[in-house]
This record gives sequence, C-alpha cells and structure tokens, in this order.
Amino acid sequence: MVDVLALVEARLRTALGEPDARAAVTFLGTDRIEVLRFTDGDIVRYATLGMSAQPMADPTAALADPVKGPRAELVLSVRAGLADTDKVLRPLAVLAASPQVEGVVVAPGASLDLGEPLWPGALFSSVLVAEPGGLVEDLELDGPLDPVRFLPLLPMTVNEAAWKRVRGAQELEERWLANGTDLRDPLRKSVTLD
Repeated sequence: MVDVLALVEARLRTALGEPDARAAVTFLGTDRIEVLRFTDGDIVRYATLGMSAQPMADPTAALADPVKGPRAELVLSVRAGLADTDKVLRPLAVLAASPQVEGVVVAPGASLDLGEPLWPGALFSSVLVAEPGGLVEDLELDGPLDPVRFLPLLPMTVNEAAWKRVRGAQELEERWLANGTDLRDPLRKSVTLD
C-alpha cells in the first residue's frame, strides 16, 4: 500500500517550502494528526498532515470503505506577528480529526465550528472550507484511491458563520470580496452584513 502521508508531505514541501515547525496531536481512538507551519515572508501557513491517511466516509454508510472515498488536508494562511496564531495547532488538529471522530465529510462550502476561538483573543471560532487547487494542487494517487485535496480554511466570526448558514457560502465569499476583506488578517473584524 502506498504511504499517502509521505506523498502528502512531499507535496506540501514542494508547494510551500520547508516547514519551520511541526506539532503532533493524538486523540483517543484516532490516528495521529500533525500540523506543519510554513513561513513565507509575512504569511504563516499551517497545514495538517494525517487527515488524508484514511478516506472520509459517508456518515450514512453502514460500513466505511478503507480504500475509496475523498481524502483531504487543511491549510490555514494568516499574517504573521499580529496575533498568537501558533496556538491554532490544536484547534486545526481537532478539525482534521473530525472525519474520524464525527464521521463527517469535509468539503468546500462546509462550515467547521470549534465552539472556542481559533487562537487566544481571536474573533473566529469557525472556518469556511474553500475550494482547493489554488495554493497546493491536488495530489493524484494510484487508483482506486481518490486524490488528496488541500482545502483552504477561511476564518469566520460568529456573525459571519450565522449569515453563511442562512445565505450560503457563495454569498459570504462575495460579501468578503465586495468589501475587500483581508481574510489573512488574524485581527480583522466581521464584514458588514445586512
């Protein structure tokens, strides 16, 4: 069997460079999840490593397929030096473990809620899962394995998350774009919603 995580780490290194830090978290009954930190000028990127080891299973399926099914890792980009964003390591690992723990399939347009700030003092306790392919290209695996998708996470304030539940991910993203929202700013306030 192919070592999916070794290929995933190689893809992350190709796209983002060498990680300057890494941390590992293991939750009872789950595989180990690592979070790698990559620094590129004034941008810090945090990428999970371990979520893609197993395919995500349809929560309505009677039995999880050990081979087929979507695979993903999460990527969060923030501006460096403005907040203590390194404390996001454990929350990111929690989100990456959610397919194993809660039986959810993480896909673009989904909201993932932690119920607590992403890092100390953050106005964000949830994230919007964005479309992959921009920063890190999908990693094709030999059939019958599905490719690994690298899903960007966009932090949402409580108001933005509530608005997204009512209006949808596309309308929230359009609102951010129309207002020139810097989604990498760890100190940003909620976008104007009406």
